[in-house]
Amino acid sequence: MTDLPPLAEEKRFPDSPERYRLHGSPDSANFIVRMVLEELGLVYDYAPVDRLISQQNSDAYRRLNPQGLIPVLEVPGQDGPMFETAAIVLHLADTHENFAPAIASPDRGRFLKWLFFLSNTLHSDLRISFKPERYVPEAQVAASLHAGLIRRITGSFGHLEAELSAQGGPFLLGGALSVLDHYVAACARWAQLYRNEGKWSLEATPHLRALLERLETRPAVCKACELEGIEGKPFTEPRPAHLPGTTA
Repeated sequence: MTDLPPLAEEKRFPDSPERYRLHGSPDSANFIVRMVLEELGLVYDYAPVDRLISQQNSDAYRRLNPQGLIPVLEVPGQDGPMFETAAIVLHLADTHENFAPAIASPDRGRFLKWLFFLSNTLHSDLRISFKPERYVPEAQVAASLHAGLIRRITGSFGHLEAELSAQGGPFLLGGALSVLDHYVAACARWAQLYRNEGKWSLEATPHLRALLERLETRPAVCKACELEGIEGKPFTEPRPAHLPGTTA
């Protein structure tokens, strides 16, 4: 993995790079993609996006993702950059035939439903809960929205706990590690760290805690944490990352 200089406004990136290029900011959704890249043992470049100066809103970055959201992964052989975290990790898992059931596998449907649940429900609710005032400017309404989202987030982790219990663990699909587990772990980290104020904890989800403890010992996850500036136990005792470009 090689770090590239930050985005330059005038720079245009090629449609198909020679190797993977991950655009991200410390402890953003690129953390999920980085864990998967490290698990797969892939060589990739990293292009930092400084959110402290809103670099994700620059013309150069919006040519990669018109929404101005993180992450983006430039993929060899593709005719354009990829965004949407679930799409990226699904593409990586399928392309490299690891950390996801094969298309014809009987647990493929279960894998897909939980992947899109994580992306469309849990991750989406978390993102809004961090800054509800972006969506409703009235302080009282924003506070009410935040409270409702915390209830939904708690319920979502309850659904994941029930699935882990039903499958017998240690992973969401049962005995096989998948990109679902990396996605769940990052969401659990952020749910504890940002705008939570003690409203949700791991106490009610012992199967989820066991999964997170297992992931914390994986060398690839530890490497991804090091590169993201994440110290200590990233999922069970999370602490904010401290690298340039990090925002709460």
